[in-house]
Amino acid sequence: MKKNTSKKTAPRKKTTRIQECSTIQQNQTTRSSSVYIYWFLILFFIAATFYILGRSHSSFITNSANNTEVTEEVLLQASDYYESGKAKLIAGNVEEAIIDLTTAIDSGNADANTYILRGEAYMQTANYRNALDDFNTVIDQDPINAVAYYDRALLNMRLEDYNAAINDINNTLAAQTANPSPLLQMRDLYAKRGQLNLWLKNWEGAIADYTNSLARPDGVVSPYVYAERAEAYTAIGNYADAITDYASAIRVISEQIQGATTAEEREALSSQAMSYFEKSAALNLGLGNIDSAQSDLESAYTIAAALSDTNSMERILALLSDL
Repeated sequence: MKKNTSKKTAPRKKTTRIQECSTIQQNQTTRSSSVYIYWFLILFFIAATFYILGRSHSSFITNSANNTEVTEEVLLQASDYYESGKAKLIAGNVEEAIIDLTTAIDSGNADANTYILRGEAYMQTANYRNALDDFNTVIDQDPINAVAYYDRALLNMRLEDYNAAINDINNTLAAQTANPSPLLQMRDLYAKRGQLNLWLKNWEGAIADYTNSLARPDGVVSPYVYAERAEAYTAIGNYADAITDYASAIRVISEQIQGATTAEEREALSSQAMSYFEKSAALNLGLGNIDSAQSDLESAYTIAAALSDTNSMERILALLSDL
């Protein structure tokens, strides 16, 4: 009985050892597989990291290069379109000029001059709202931009908002003093404010501004400054100074006629001189200076005859006969 029991127990021990060996081999295989997987994952992440870093570096270089190229291109585009728009505006192609200047502005690198030029182009097309927006944009960004204030003053004059125009001219004068622009001259600015004061019937203010304009050494004297100051003098009853100013206006015109290059320009200047002679004659007549009035009318008649202006000739002859 013991022998049978011994024989039955032995196979169980043998089976157990085999199972243990099998289990050990499985564990070793599992560990080996885990190690391989572990190192594979490490190598994978290392490779992925270098790949990502490489892509990022490459992308950074590419983007940096592209950004540089785009920036240069945009800057060049803004400059080119500005010059093109300016040339077209000078040539009279206003609508095409607006398109080019708008392209320059849309690039995001346009300066104040581009907005000012487009505003001036809009004014020529009577698009006053857009012109005002452009001038306001410049003034908001640069409160001492004299050209923007001056252009807005001209715009307000067209809109017949003379008080707003005077405010802009005042700001123009202040800005021109603080930050002079070569495009503007103090002589012209005072003359423009004098004109506004004349329209507002601020006679004394107009006379002061015209006098300041004439006292400035810069720029060219316009006959209109003398003639318009003469109107202001006439309004306050100062006929003598008005007559002197009309004579000065005629003198300037005679100088301009000598330098005129076209017949149309000479005729336009001659017509102005003729009208000033007639106004001077009326003032001389008001002062009782009959001889001076007659001399003025005769000069006016001579100009009318040279221009073959029969209507003016008949009118002046009638005035002479009345004398």
